[in-house]
Formats: sequence, structure tokens, C-alpha cells
Amino acid sequence: MSKLYKVVIACGGTGGHLFPGIAVAETLQARGHDVLLLISKKTVDKEASAKYGSLKFETVEAVAKPPTLSPRMIPFLWRMWKTTRRCAALLREHQADAVLGMGGFTSLPPVYAGHKLGLKTFVHDSNARPGRANVLTSRFCNRVFLGMAAAEPFFEGRDTVVTGTPVRAEMVKLPTRAEGAAAFGLDPDTTRPVLLVMGGSQGAKRLNELVAESAALFPANIQILHIAGTLDHDRVKATAGDRPGYVVVGFCDKMALAYAASDLMLARSGASSLTEIAHAGLPSILVPFPSSADDHQTRNAEVFSTVGAAELIQQVDLDAAKLAKVASNILNDLQTRHRMAQAARALDTPDASARICDAIEASLSSK
Repeated sequence: MSKLYKVVIACGGTGGHLFPGIAVAETLQARGHDVLLLISKKTVDKEASAKYGSLKFETVEAVAKPPTLSPRMIPFLWRMWKTTRRCAALLREHQADAVLGMGGFTSLPPVYAGHKLGLKTFVHDSNARPGRANVLTSRFCNRVFLGMAAAEPFFEGRDTVVTGTPVRAEMVKLPTRAEGAAAFGLDPDTTRPVLLVMGGSQGAKRLNELVAESAALFPANIQILHIAGTLDHDRVKATAGDRPGYVVVGFCDKMALAYAASDLMLARSGASSLTEIAHAGLPSILVPFPSSADDHQTRNAEVFSTVGAAELIQQVDLDAAKLAKVASNILNDLQTRHRMAQAARALDTPDASARICDAIEASLSSK
């Protein structure tokens, strides 16, 4: 039997970092390794991690970097120093062999602490256009894992490997359409296709508004499953009214069932969402978040739209009428849906978690 290791995974802040981190943790744990996940104190982390009772979590301060010339840099550096010390203490306590950061400034303190302690360190970037935090963090890493090959040029001089972005174990095999429909009170009849709407782990206010406003413009046969986010649930429900076949939920911890019930996805283009869309083989309409850093969500969406897996529409170009028309045309055209679904599946990397774990084990065994 190969040697067992203790690995710390920093993956808090957003669902886009947390869920891939959980996927890697599940794979490492299944191989017998001891895993500790570091998450932020945000509500999204608390809610999402609650269902994974077999995994160990610790919270650390999430530190977002302000503009370099901002007066907030001084308190930022102080918090960063405190968080790095806290992470170093956790690494010693856990007797860690390696640290994996799943992206963002939440990953920088634990990876840097691991680097200073002489541990093997890694970072994963899931976007086509990497975040600046990950580029900085990569300076303290033995290896960089990439979700998309398009990101490689941004890590010049670093040891990179394209692994894809992991999906949680519950996503590996989706339930049946009937099971998914029953979970949300939808009609499983295939002549009543379902549009799944998701703005991300914390919702998307403007996208939510557009969908709710367009509810009455959809043909009667089309159903909508709208994951609005906890904070926006009541407002979306009030705006959409009581249209039959329109289901609104806040936070959803049954995403495998939601994907199984659906025929088309309307979403932002965060990398973790796109990974699950590809794995589920869903056609999609992607509306990049306009304020995403370096417009990385547009770069992500282009990867899907270029191969015909998605319709890319910028938010400024979208209104309720256009949204209803584009979505209805896809949902009521089986041939288009089939073609887009095939293109989406071709972008899936089903063994991404295993690839990351293999690389970590190989690096540790050669230590």
C-alpha cells in the first residue's frame, strides 16, 4: 500500500472554490489520506459544508486584496499576516504534508504558510483567464493545476498541468429526470422542458430580475426552476407571481437533482458552474458577470460558445423579451438541444479530481 499523507485544502469564499475543493477532499479521503479543509466564515461556506459530515473543516479569515495604492492596504497586510500565522499554526497542528489552494486570496495565506514551512504546495485555477491572486500564489507553489488549457500562458515559468476542474461525488452519477422533477414539484413530461436558472452560489440580482420579469413571456409548456439565492428568494417570487410551472428556491443543496430535471441552463459563467454544466451535458445560455475581475467570466463563456455548447449573451444586451425568446427557441428545438448537449459533454473532464490527487501523491512520494 502506498504511503498515506495529511493534506490541507484551502477552498473557502465562494462555491466556485469550495465545491471543487470538497471533490478533491472526497477523493483523497477515499484513498485513505487525512484531509483538512480551510473555509471562510461566510454564510455560503457554512451552508454548503454542513452536509459533508465526514469531512473536517476549520474556518480562517478571508482576506480580499484592495487596490494596491488604496489606504486599505495597511489593514489588509496586517490581516494577511495574522491569517498566515493562524494557517501556519493549523498546518503544524495537523502535521500537514501538503497544502492545496483552490483559488482566490483565501488560498494565499495557507499556501504561503505551507511554503515557509517547507511543505509541498499547489494551487488550482479553474478559469480561462486566471485571477491575480492565483498568479501571485503560484510563486510559492511546486505545481499549478489548471481547469482550462487557455490559462497556461498566464503562468509562464511555472510547472503547470491541465487537470480540469473537479466535481463533487454527488454529481458523478446524476439521478433520473423523474427523480429530479419530483424533488422540485416539476412535471417530468419531456414535452414540458425545464429551464434551470442559477446565478452562482450567492445568486445574481440582475439576472434574477430579468428571469422573473420574463416569466409571463415564456410559452405555457416551458417550466422554470429558479435558484435565486437566499437573499433574493422572496423578491424573485413576488416579481414572477404565480405562473404555473415556475419554481423558486433559495439556497440549493440538491444540485444533482436540479441538473437531472433540466434541459437548458441559464447562468453566469463562473468556472465551477461551467464544469458542472459540462459534466451534466446541459445546453446553456451564459451571461457573464459584468464586473468579474479582468472580465474572466467572458473568457470562460467563450470556451463554451466557440464549440457550440452555449449561447453567450452579455448582460447589457439582454432584456426580458430577448431572454424568453432565446431560451424558448432552444428548449423547443430538440435538434439544437442535442447538438449543444454533445458539445458540452465534450468539454467535461470526469477524472479531474483523480488527476489532481495523482499529481499530489506523485510529488509527495518523490519528496
